[in-house]
Amino acid sequence: MEDAALLRPQEGGGLVFTVDFITPIVDEPEDFGAIAAANSLSDVYAMGGEPQVALAICGSPGEKVPLELLGRIFRGARDQAALAGCAIVGGHTVVDPELKYGLCVLGSVDPERALTQDRARAGDRLVLSKPLGTGIAAQAARAGGLEPEELAVAIAWMRRLNREASRAALACGARAATDVTGFGLLGHLHHLARASGVAARVVADRVPVLPFARAHAGAGRVPGGTRRNLAYVEPHLTARGVDEADLLVLADAQTSGGLLIAVPADRTAALVAELERTEAAVAAEVGELVPGAPGAIEVIGG
Repeated sequence: MEDAALLRPQEGGGLVFTVDFITPIVDEPEDFGAIAAANSLSDVYAMGGEPQVALAICGSPGEKVPLELLGRIFRGARDQAALAGCAIVGGHTVVDPELKYGLCVLGSVDPERALTQDRARAGDRLVLSKPLGTGIAAQAARAGGLEPEELAVAIAWMRRLNREASRAALACGARAATDVTGFGLLGHLHHLARASGVAARVVADRVPVLPFARAHAGAGRVPGGTRRNLAYVEPHLTARGVDEADLLVLADAQTSGGLLIAVPADRTAALVAELERTEAAVAAEVGELVPGAPGAIEVIGG
């Protein structure tokens, strides 16, 4: 599921209801649980909501995964959800050939202030709150080409909640946002721009990227999902002053990526300052929304 659903159960209040789960992206069980929880909670934050309660979803290949290891995954997720003020109140496990874990999350949101993908306008600036490259990092780690300190940086970003970025977006009058996950920056931006009836322009050199990601992309250590993402957006994409490695980074399939926030131009500086104040995110203005074919994206070099 790409996005959360907004429900209006009563006058003046709303609920966000979403579900997401992932397969292991790192070896350490507690890190996997924490990243899976942050990834699931992200859809709520992307709509300007606050997570309240969650149910866990776990698929496990029976005796191949010891109960002790599953317990460590569950504890990592529980502790991460607790940081968000969200209680995991139960869940369900099934026998599955491949290990996977995630959450079904219920959150609260003000419907009048919700960040929805169809409320962006031409002239809005695009601000990104986490660097790209976690998919490439995971692929490089599987290939044995990632240094331990590089992996630690990627894990730290994936564990980081999007709570402060979401609150900053609301405080600064943002109208629309999306979290950057499986479709990559370009894919999620395409969806947001298309829903809002506008086109987008991205300045590649402004996009924050994990410092080692581009080199790995240039060396071909790129997930299949990232290449599929680029192929998916290519019919809507024009590029100048960038090469394939740049585009692969922009299309990289993220796990627990940041928020891409569409904010009115006169509120951009306030949003960037608020993100920098929290020290919970990067604060990069990476482009803008412009009149044009809905969903079209232009990528230019610096």
